[in-house]
Amino acid sequence: MIRFDQVSKRYPNGHQGLDRLDFHIRAGEMVFITGHSGAGKSTLLKLIMCMERPTSGAVHVGGQNLQDLGSDDIPYLRRQVGVVFQNHQLLFDRTVFDNVALPLIINGTPADEVGRRVRAALDKVGLLSKEGSYPIALSGGEQQRVGIARAVVHKPALLLADEPTGNLDPALSAEIMGLFEDFNRVGVTVLIASHDLPLIAKLDHRMLTLDQGRLITDGE
Repeated sequence: MIRFDQVSKRYPNGHQGLDRLDFHIRAGEMVFITGHSGAGKSTLLKLIMCMERPTSGAVHVGGQNLQDLGSDDIPYLRRQVGVVFQNHQLLFDRTVFDNVALPLIINGTPADEVGRRVRAALDKVGLLSKEGSYPIALSGGEQQRVGIARAVVHKPALLLADEPTGNLDPALSAEIMGLFEDFNRVGVTVLIASHDLPLIAKLDHRMLTLDQGRLITDGE
């Protein structure tokens, strides 16, 4: 599903974001990326989304070398990927329903299908009763669950999350990780960047550890 072959990312200011990364994530795996702040976790996710390009090496997603993609191809790649952000990135002037529906509307999904999929996604994260609410009326944990529903509503094969529990207490963090495990159990490949080592240690999943842009450990 995801393969990094000797991938490096060096920024114009000289900062080495990633340094010769080599790893392979199989379809259906759930994997954590961990490391100190600035270790390269977010950069790695941005390369998978083609938000940035590597300085050298090759990133493959679903058998496709992303270096071969032109700007017109990138939206098609992103339709196969769901992304969950730490700060939710919700539209606060839109209802929960409208926020979750946004990827489907952008993709041109028929209106009746939009309603069915949005309500199924909200039901999965336990927020069906909140579809008419606005994000400002929700707790931080509920806002994050809206973000997860939006990320999975178009049924992506790959789900990426960047510090999804960074602003949540331990109990809510465990609930959010449980949702990711639920999606993984039905075949979604899940890749989560997190520095929450105590929580990760309780979960039986592979962990990639970065240090100053280098992969220093790979295992459970």
